[in-house]
Amino acid sequence: MKTKQTFEQRLVGLQANLLNFAFQLTSSREEAEDLLQDTTLKVLTNKDKYVDNTNFKGWVFTIMRNIFINNYRKVVSNQTVIDHSEDLYQLNMPQESGFLTPEGTFNVKEINATINSFSDEYRIPFSMHVAGYKYYEIAEKMHLPLGTVKSRIFFARQKLQDLLHDYR
Repeated sequence: MKTKQTFEQRLVGLQANLLNFAFQLTSSREEAEDLLQDTTLKVLTNKDKYVDNTNFKGWVFTIMRNIFINNYRKVVSNQTVIDHSEDLYQLNMPQESGFLTPEGTFNVKEINATINSFSDEYRIPFSMHVAGYKYYEIAEKMHLPLGTVKSRIFFARQKLQDLLHDYR
C-alpha cells in the first residue's frame, strides 16, 4: 500500500506534465497555472478515492480534464442570454456581442461564413454544439459515436481558430 508521502511525491513528480497539459487545454499560461492549482488541490482532497494499482497519472489527468470541462461549461452558461425578441436574433449571445457596431457585425458575418465553409461532417456538429446541444444529443441526432462527435467539434474549433487567428 502506498504511503501518504509516496502519493504526494508522485503528484509533485507530475507537476511539469500537468502544466503542459493544462497549457494545451487553455492556451494561456495564467489559466494553465490556475488549472494546475485547482487540479492539485482536488487530487489532494480526494486522495482517499484513489485505488492502488491503478494508473495514477491517468487518474490525475482525468481530474484535470474534468475540471477544465466543468469550468468551460460554467463560462458558457454564464454568457448565455435569453432573447425575448420575436426573431431570436440575439439568442445565446453575450451582452457585449459587438452587434451594435458595424465592425462587430462584420466580424460575426465573417465568422459565420468561415463556419459555413466547413464540410458538413464538421460544420453540422460544431454548429449544433455552439447552439447548445450536448455531445450525446448531437451523437444521437447524427447517428454517430460520441467520440467521433467530440473529435469533429474539436477539429472544427481548431480550424476556426487557425482561419481566424487575427481575431484573438
